[in-house]
Amino acid sequence: MPKGYVFAEVEVTDPVLYEDYRTKVPATIAAYGGRYLVRGGDPVRLEGDHPMHRFVVLEFDSPQRASDWYYSEQYGPVKALRLKSATTHAFLLIGTEAQ
Repeated sequence: MPKGYVFAEVEVTDPVLYEDYRTKVPATIAAYGGRYLVRGGDPVRLEGDHPMHRFVVLEFDSPQRASDWYYSEQYGPVKALRLKSATTHAFLLIGTEAQ
């Protein structure tokens, strides 16, 4: 079964409120078997001129688990903090199965 990945580009607009989100979100991710592959960091542009912000990549055992987390009652109130403190572009990506 392919893994599910959540890729997000985050522009923080309220650092204080976003910090509250950052402290609460890991428990919701872990509850669905997810883990961080990238959390913030210092991106290096390789191509293009798209503005660079904060990047996050999460890995889940399946696309369904990633979706379950994103739409969960547990994540809902935490997600509301992010929506108030940042502008985000987020995507669910489906990994390829190892060959």
